Amino acid sequence: MNERKVPEELAALDQELDRAGRRIERQIDPGPTALAVSIAILVLIGALMLPWTGSIRGWEVFAGLEPRLGVLPRLFTYTSLGFGLVVSALALATRWWALAWLAAVGCGISVVTGVWAIWSRQVGAPVGATGPGVGLVLAVLAVVTLTVCWVRIAGRR
Repeated sequence: MNERKVPEELAALDQELDRAGRRIERQIDPGPTALAVSIAILVLIGALMLPWTGSIRGWEVFAGLEPRLGVLPRLFTYTSLGFGLVVSALALATRWWALAWLAAVGCGISVVTGVWAIWSRQVGAPVGATGPGVGLVLAVLAVVTLTVCWVRIAGRR
């Protein structure tokens, strides 16, 4: 009678180990790179308070308070905050592998839109228009850092 009970208990234990293994497979370990991600997120938040072009600050671009600025800087604010701030914070908090890859790809897209935003402020601007400000350049550098960090973290798995 005792022999029949042992295989059932082992089967339940084996199933629990399989479930735990699947949970672990879906998770990442950011290790020391998590500090770089956290600092880059803080720099991105700080860049919103700095001028992006002329006297227009990043949060004003995000809020749409300056419609004459164009679509590219606004697109960059949406992608950088969406992927660089929200998805990155969620990926750090949950440690889900899928969110780490989403942060890597999304931040990569945000780098492209950020470089376009800088380019749009330099090329074809009317005479007297201001170029890219320190906040815009700092935000692009923060998103480049986030992209590199997330690719390293997600690629380790």
